Amino acid sequence: MPLPSQPLRKLGFLTIGLFDPANPAAGHESTLQVIELGEQLGFNSAWLRHRHLQFGISSPIAVMAAASQRTSRISLGTAVTPMGWENPVRLAEDLATVDLLSGGRINPGVSVGEPMHFDTVKHELYPDSADQEDFSYARVERLARLIAGDPVREFSGKQGVVEEFSNRVEPHAAGLRERLWYGAASQKSAIWAGAHGFNLLTSSVIFPEEGQEPSFAAIQQAQIRAFREAAATSGARGTARVSQGLVVIPTDSASAAQREKYQRYVDERTPRTLTPQGSRRMLFAQDLIGTSDEIAEQLYAHAGFQEVDEVAFALPFSFDHEDYVQILSDIATKLGPALGWSPAN
Repeated sequence: MPLPSQPLRKLGFLTIGLFDPANPAAGHESTLQVIELGEQLGFNSAWLRHRHLQFGISSPIAVMAAASQRTSRISLGTAVTPMGWENPVRLAEDLATVDLLSGGRINPGVSVGEPMHFDTVKHELYPDSADQEDFSYARVERLARLIAGDPVREFSGKQGVVEEFSNRVEPHAAGLRERLWYGAASQKSAIWAGAHGFNLLTSSVIFPEEGQEPSFAAIQQAQIRAFREAAATSGARGTARVSQGLVVIPTDSASAAQREKYQRYVDERTPRTLTPQGSRRMLFAQDLIGTSDEIAEQLYAHAGFQEVDEVAFALPFSFDHEDYVQILSDIATKLGPALGWSPAN
């Protein structure tokens, strides 16, 4: 197994949670317990997928608020919040509130674009303004300005006996702007994120540039390097952190039944990783399954992984709570150390 150029500095995980439409509370409780376990195991971060009109976490900010009161150290993030569904002013208020409740541990990840299946929901989401809504990068820029404390309006001050008004989003959470992340799947988006002071979330889905060979790892590496170059030359605020998110399924302590279940999951998903998908030639990363030593060896050989010193490994969809406990435990006690990582105190 090759030695890493540097030890893995931060280890996180990403979850879509569990969701039974007939009993959604149980799934949310499972998610909170998984986050608590993550903190106990020394993970640096826990990230929530954001799902609308699906069987998943539709309000990760509310879940992060609950998790912030059941943990004390682990960072909490979204990966990612689709801004097409959000009002930047209201989102800025909610994020700042939860960041203060957590003691400055929130890492909001966002993305742009028209909401998925927009034609089926626009009559409820934007009944009077669907044709005028701007789903471009400008929506995210507005969120960043508001979180940074830029003025919303000129009006402020006292009115009457007790009413006092601010000209910026309240509460203000100092440092939250530097913890904004952008989920980029293309080189254009990676460069934009670097130039505008965002940290970069890379995932298991990417879009190649014209003429690029369909090699997921090589394309991801190029995107990360383009992001860092843009961040270095822009002078924009931000720390230019990069986190990689791949599906990893260590089987060290898995039962025979779990190993069989995990392998079926991977086998069902593997065909989509073999060729580019759709008109934009979308590429999916292969899920990594095996012992922690086997996964570590694959990661060290992965051109994208070679560019980062922090990760947020994605937990597979639709597994059971006990499966997530086993996978997280193996990641923290076996895979993480194999990558040079040490648990947080």
